Formats: sequence, structure tokens, C-alpha cells
Amino acid sequence: MTNTTRELHDGWTFTQVGGGDVVKEGEWLPVKNFPTTVHVELLDQKKIPDPFIGLQEWDVQWIGEAEWTFKTRFTAREAEVEANNVDLVFDGLDTFATVELNGNKILETNNQFVAYRVPVKDHLKAGDNDLVLTFASAFRRGREIEKQHGKLGLWNGDSSRLHVRKAQYNYGWDWGPVLMTAGPWKPIRLETYTVRIADIDIRPRVNEQLGAAVDVSFELSKNASSIATVQIKDSEGKVIIGQSNLTINSERAEAHFKLSAGVLELWYPVGYGKQPIYSVDIRITDKDGHLLDSKSQKFAFRRVRVVQDELEGQEGRTFLFEVNNIRIFCGGSNWIPADSFLTRLTPEKYRQWLQLLVDGNQNMVRVWGGGIYEADAFYDVCDELGILVWQDFMFGCGQYPAYDSFTQSVEIEAEQNVKRLRHHPSIVIFAGNNEDYQIAESLKLELDYSDEKSDFRKTNFPARYIYERLLPSVVERLSDIHYHRSSPYSGFGKETNDKKYGDLHQWNVWHGSQEPWHNWDILAGRFVSEFGMEGYPNIRTVDYWLGGDQSERYPQSRTMVNHNKADGFERRLELYLVENFKHAFDIESYVYYTQIMQAETLASAFRLWRRNWKGKGKEYTAGALVWQINDCWPVTSWAIVDYFLRPKPAYFAIKRELRPYTVSATRTEKTTHPDPLSAARFTIETVLAVWGTNSTLEPRRATLEVAAFDLHSDWREAFMRDVLLAPNAATELWEGPLPGQPVRTKLSEVPRTIVVSVRLLDAGGAVLGRYSNWPEPFKYITFPADVGLRIAVRADGEHVELSAAKPVKGLVLDVDGADDAQWSDQAIDLVPGDPQVVRVAGLNGRKIRARYLGDGSA
Repeated sequence: MTNTTRELHDGWTFTQVGGGDVVKEGEWLPVKNFPTTVHVELLDQKKIPDPFIGLQEWDVQWIGEAEWTFKTRFTAREAEVEANNVDLVFDGLDTFATVELNGNKILETNNQFVAYRVPVKDHLKAGDNDLVLTFASAFRRGREIEKQHGKLGLWNGDSSRLHVRKAQYNYGWDWGPVLMTAGPWKPIRLETYTVRIADIDIRPRVNEQLGAAVDVSFELSKNASSIATVQIKDSEGKVIIGQSNLTINSERAEAHFKLSAGVLELWYPVGYGKQPIYSVDIRITDKDGHLLDSKSQKFAFRRVRVVQDELEGQEGRTFLFEVNNIRIFCGGSNWIPADSFLTRLTPEKYRQWLQLLVDGNQNMVRVWGGGIYEADAFYDVCDELGILVWQDFMFGCGQYPAYDSFTQSVEIEAEQNVKRLRHHPSIVIFAGNNEDYQIAESLKLELDYSDEKSDFRKTNFPARYIYERLLPSVVERLSDIHYHRSSPYSGFGKETNDKKYGDLHQWNVWHGSQEPWHNWDILAGRFVSEFGMEGYPNIRTVDYWLGGDQSERYPQSRTMVNHNKADGFERRLELYLVENFKHAFDIESYVYYTQIMQAETLASAFRLWRRNWKGKGKEYTAGALVWQINDCWPVTSWAIVDYFLRPKPAYFAIKRELRPYTVSATRTEKTTHPDPLSAARFTIETVLAVWGTNSTLEPRRATLEVAAFDLHSDWREAFMRDVLLAPNAATELWEGPLPGQPVRTKLSEVPRTIVVSVRLLDAGGAVLGRYSNWPEPFKYITFPADVGLRIAVRADGEHVELSAAKPVKGLVLDVDGADDAQWSDQAIDLVPGDPQVVRVAGLNGRKIRARYLGDGSA
């Protein structure tokens, strides 16, 4: 009999066990979506209020503490019942489920991240079959387990989460609500077969000369005398090499191939080459040629190394990614689950998110350890678009346990997910957890970094066994992907806050010592895998969560506070606002000023850290991953794109800093005391330093233009010089006194408000990169009443020309109406003589509104 597979997604109903106020005892509601979870179904049937609006999150907490049952009746055909093997396959059940088929208990689950395959031939019958899934409360069950094993330390959420293998963000985070989901969140299938291909392991090993050996191994569901055909096909489906008549006399078989450089096409990160995807096709037949099973698995050829070499001129080591012998500066984002209700995420939605990332000139995304091992569609799009993926294992901000039942579940989880993900060329690193070593350091747990031999399970940091024994063993055995113990993790015996080794979470802007964002240069690490700044989302998103309640439409309202989950956010937002801006408190203005603050903060980080990528042996900072690209609900957070895929101005500011060619500048004040015994006599000189970056692999000749403007007069000064941008590096271009700024001898001498525009021009005068350097803090600036701002929409209605008679800072464009327009740039700085053109979609003849610093709102 031919193998068959069919999804069991129809005819489902669900109920609350024992009933309640919303679902009565014995009341079975039809399931409208499948796969699904309880909240999604109750929302679709208008049984509960939208927890994303107002304070209604707190009106649905009972759902996560109730018990729920889903059931369906499906018809099994005679041929299915008579098949040699009949399995029910559950790709994911959230989380503690008991499964019954025709009254027989066939499965109990305790891990959301694990798929379950259950042989059911003995219980299946021809005709109608009843499948029942009962989900216990993960919250209550977690509290029971915690009672047994004890409370452990953590940041974010209820401590019981540490004992439950469930998406940790469900318990609430400093950007997300408490919404404890339950239900069949992934597909359920009925499979029949005689023999099936149970696993395919493809190891394309690309050597330094960029030739490749491909080892293909596969496992069958049972020991069966059979014959295999293995073919490798290119992206167009053409067979490039293969092996046929491979005799199999056991459950496992292998095929080996060699391809020389030039025969194969390599997979490159976006910006460095193409992303060709190959496939391995395997056919299994019996001795008579009858097909038993066939499978196809995509993969790609690329050589990836994580390089941790000694540096020239600085203590420490690199932490960088090298792909096909090219060292890559990784500019990108952290990724959290894009919805509190995961079954709402479609392949199309994943593509929209990841396309935004690529359109923003980013080349890496980190899948954070408090969410999920993402859907296949996520990684498929990353493969296609050339996005490098940093993949955490699902442990976040906690002192996790390591008792036997827990580690046994974790091992199955790790094995399954490494097997599922290993063939994706986009995945370049597995990290053991998020911030768990930082937890251990902060709680002063037993943590001797020089100990490389212990088991650790008997210490008060038992999960070190998971991160240093269990997970690396699984990754090494089942893949060729680099394993990193944690994020952050320094290695070499150093603590996690060491800026000279490993990766770094730099939270001393916002959290920690709450440094000014202007200090990003001295806060740099070898690879900064987290940093961020909050900013309000689009005003339409704010109005969504207000749900029409105008009385709550101000920054300090109860509803606004509920839609910012960060501890102490009022103090932190105001600290950075009051240090830098004159600002207003009406909600439109507050949205604008926090957005500009976020844009300035994050652009500054990328700008200063990309400067540290100075060529081979001098990769002092090799990556910057902003926290975070996305949200799981409508909220004020560190995200640079809000829940409804509306980019904040910071998204565009980062996009400019990650262009192939950029130019940047800093101004610093140099104080000289001619008399070392005197504090009253000194000189202050303002020094301008200009540098450029080039992420391409070829040197680039360009013209550097430096133009200085006095904000309060018609004075201006400019000069040009020819420059050469080194390939794949930052290049220092010019340093000297700030044009137009006198040397000061007293602190009472207020410096002139000089704005400097730096541009890189190609031979034809086209702008390769631009940046405006303003005096800071902005709160000291008296802005002109009339800047001569001109906004002109071209006849096509899709391009907007911007120009100004005076320098303009932080220009943000918008239109009236519930539907926003889509802009190609925001948070724009303008200077006289350098008009800019912005693309816009959805303008539909509406008038454009503009906000900028000094627009009269504050």
C-alpha cells in the first residue's frame, strides 16, 4: 500500500471542562480555525473581550487557569485501518495534554516544543473514530511542579514557568501581556505506511577552496530490505549528481558526493551574493521496484565559521561570522514571537516581517530564547532572502532546573528541533539560552568559569549541565552548526559583561547605569547581541489599544501604563527625554518625541559600532542586533516596528546606518589647560571627526563633502576632498576643527549652533551616503521660527520632494485618517541645498503633515 498522509483539521469542537461563566458545562463550541488555541476561538466567537484593548488583558486570565477539551470525529477508511502501520502525528500540543482515541488514552504530553508520533493501529476502526484532547492548565500544573521541586530565581513572569516547557513569554514579559494559551497549536495528521523515511541528515561541508563534500544519511522506520535512489537537484530541479540502486539492509543508509568549486553555487547572506537552494530527493522501493516512500529536503552550500581570534591593537578576541571566507558585519534585530496567539501567524505574515528586515538593510535576526523555535515558514523565508539566523534554545532569564524528568524532556526537544532546523543555510549559530548566566552572576550562584569538567546538576546553577553538557552534545551529534553556551557569553573564563570577548547584551543605556546614548562608543562589545531604547508606536496603534476611550488618551493614563510592561519605564523615558529634548505632553507630541529619541539612540549605536569594523584583525565590533524588531501585541516597547507592521522612525534611521556606503561624524570638545595650577584659564576647541563605511568587497572612490551651517544666520562653509573607502571596513576620512566654531575660553561663552552635513558622492554626483551632525543636547537649541520647509508631491502621487532653507532635524511625515501611508524614509534631517525624495504609497491625495524638532509643539 502507498503511504498516505491526511490532516485531521475538520469537525472540531471545544468546551471548558466543568463549564464556567462564558462556556457553560456541556456546551461545545465549533472550532473556526485549526490549528488553534482557546483564546483565538473565544475571540472569534465574541465570547471574550479583546485582551489587546484597554485593561481587558486582565479580564481573560481565567482562561489560562481552566481546563479545556477539544474533540473531533473522523472517518477512517478500510485501507487505512488495514495498513501495516497507522500513526497519529501531533506536531505541537500546548502544553499538558491527554489524548484519547475511541476512549483509549494514547498520549500524555508536557512539552509545547515537542512533536509526538503515536502508533494507533490497535485503536483505529473503520468508520467513525473519536479523537479527544484535554488540556490541563499549564499555569496551575506549573505551580504544582514548582511545589515539588522548589522556587528558582528569574527575571519576568511567574517563577513556575521555569519548570514548564512552554513559550516563556506567555507568562508575561517586560514588553508582553500575560496570556496563557492552550490548545492544538500545530497540525495533527493521520499517517499510514509500510516503511517510511523517518529522518534525513544532509551535511554539505564546504572547504576553504569552496568545493564541497555532501554526506546524506537517512533512517527508515524499520529494518527493511529495500533500494534507495538519492539525487541532488539544483534550484531549478535539475539533477546535478546522484546515486541509484543503493541497497539497504538495515534501518540506516548513507550516500556520499563530492562537488568541486565552480560546479556548485554557494549560498550567501543578503548583499554578498545569491541564495540558491538545492534539494536532496530520496526514493525507497522494495526489491520489485514498488515505491515505499519518497521525501525531498531542501538545503544549500555555504561555509560558515564563528571566528574568535586575537585582535591587533586591542586586548581580547573577535566574535564574528565568516561566510564563504567573507567576514560579515552583522547588522540586524532580535525577534520575539510576532503574536501572543501564535496560530494567527501565517507564512505571508512571516514574509512581511522578514521582508521589512531586509528592506531595512539588515542581514541577521536572532530568535530569542523566551519564545518558540519558529515555524518552518520563518526559516524558509530567511533562506530565500539571505538573512543569517542566530537561534537560541528556549530558555530565558531564569535559574532553570535540571532534575531527570526535565532534562529528559529537554533532550527530546533539542534533538527534534536541531533535526528540523539543521538543513537551513540561514542558521549559523545555536545559543544555549538567553541571559541565564547573567542570572547566575546576579544571584551569585555557584559559577566557576574555569570549571570545564563538572556535571553541575548538584549545584545551585543546575542548568549549566543543560548548556554545557546536554545541548552541545545534541548539536554536535546532529548538525555542523556552531554552538555557543548562552547569549550573552564571553568564554575564556570571563564574565558575561566583558566587552572584549564573546557577545554582549549592552543594557547600560535604558537599564543598568542608564548611560547617555552618546556613550555607545565606550560601551561597545565584540558583538552586541542586545541593546535598545523604547519609543511609542504609531498613533493609530495607540488609538487601537485605547478602544475609543478618549479620557485615557494621555501618556500617564492607566491604559497607557498597562500597554508598557517595562519596569520603571516612566522614569527612564523621561530621563532620556528631559536630558535631550524640550518636549510636550499631548499624546501626539509624546509619540513623536519618544520616537525621535529612539531613532537617535539606535542610529547612534549602529553608527559608532560600525566604525569599529576596521578590517581583518581589527574587527573590534563585528555585529549589532537591536532589541527588538517586533511586538507580540499593541504596546510601547523597544520594538522598531509595531504589532501592526508599522515601522517606527527608528527603523528608517537604522536602515540608513546599514546602507552599503555610509558617512558619519562626531564632534568632541577638547579642553586644554595651559596652566596646570589654574582652573579658570583654559581653551575649548570643538573637533569634528568624519569616517565612512563600505560593506562591499571592493574599494570605493568617492568625494567627501563637508558643509557647515549656522542655524541662526546665513553663514555657511563647505569643502570637498577625494577619498577611498577600504573594502568591507570603516575608513577614517577627516579630522579637524569644527568649521565656524570659535575656540572658547569661558563656559559662559555659548557655542554657535553649527550643523554639519557630510555626504559621500560618486563620480556622477549621486549621493552614496549622508549624515547631519547637530550640537547636542537638542534642548539647548533655539530653533528658527521659519525653516522654509517645502513638501512637494510629484504628479505621480508616489514621490515627495523635501527641501528647507534652514537645517531641519527629525522630520516625520504623516497623513490624516485611519489608514496610514507607507514611507520609504522617516526621521529625516534636511540641510539647504540638499533636497531629498521620499517614496510613499497610500497617499491617495491626502495632505501631508510634518513634525520636526522646533516645530512649535514644545
